[in-house]
Parts: sequence; structure tokens; C-alpha cells
Amino acid sequence: MAKVSREMVENSGINVDELVELLVKNAAAELTTFYYYTILRINLIGLDGEGLKEIAETARIEDRNHFEALVPRIYELGGSLPKDMKDFHDISGCPPAYLPDDITDIKKLMKVLLQAEQCAVKQYTKICNMTAGKDHRTYDLALAILNEEIQHESWFSEFLGDGPSGHFLRQGKTSPFVSKFLE
Repeated sequence: MAKVSREMVENSGINVDELVELLVKNAAAELTTFYYYTILRINLIGLDGEGLKEIAETARIEDRNHFEALVPRIYELGGSLPKDMKDFHDISGCPPAYLPDDITDIKKLMKVLLQAEQCAVKQYTKICNMTAGKDHRTYDLALAILNEEIQHESWFSEFLGDGPSGHFLRQGKTSPFVSKFLE
């Protein structure tokens, strides 16, 4: 634990235990989403599904990166991850992204992906609002993740016909906003 870092966050008026709890729940959501996106991506088959695999893969890898970026901050603030994976899964800040009953229905698959991203946008907005001007490191991290989650939401929303997102598939490097936390 980084004692002075935690103390500075506490002195800013943030309930650090509440913040750590949110960070752990989001880390659980990111890791479980990575897992479920792996299954969803494998089931993107046929002409429609193949066209979506690259975007689903980018979102999947970036969610894993979000998990990796969150963990150090959790421990810096004196928190920890549950020792049991099932417990970790069950405290996720977002519901699991389960496969729909009809795995051939690409629209239903996309809706699952979209709902997961919309939940993530809400979660990181909450952390940004809590830490803005008070906990610069956590705010910077949450904002970086939020930027990528908003792009994921836009991609999946666009595929469902909700209008143009203005975002394009990334070329090359994944996690353009979060990568600085992975170094």
C-alpha cells in the first residue's frame, strides 16, 4: 500500500474504502467481461459474425487491459482482490455478458456486448465524478478507461443501427488511453 497516496486521497474527502470497493467491482467486471467476450467472439460466425470479430476482439483485449491497469491502483489504496474467483465474479459491478439462447442471432449477441459497455460507461463515470479534483491518479485511470468504454459502446451501437458513431476501428495498438498505465 502507498500510505501517503491513500492519506492524500482520504484528506481530499473521499471515502477510500468506498472507492476501493468500486475499483474492485470494476476490476471484477473487466475480468469477467474479458472471459465472456472470449465466448461471445468465438460464436461470431457466418457472414455477419465474421465482420464483427475484429471489433469484439479489440474490446475483449482492452477489457483485459482495464483489469490489469486497475489492480495496481486497488493495492496502492490498501485494497485487495478476493482470493476466490467465484467470489470475485459475483461482486462484479456489471451483470455477466452471457450468450443469448440463440447464439446464431448476431443482433442479440451485439445487444449483450452493448449492454456490457453501457454498464461500464456508467461505472467509470461514477468513479470519475467521485475522484475529480481529489484523487488525480484514480481519476486519470478511470477517465482513460471511460474513453475506451465509450468507444466500445459506440462501435456496438453503430452495428445495431443506432446511427454513425464517429469512431473507427483502431489501427495497430490497442488501449490507446490506458496503455500508459500498463508500462
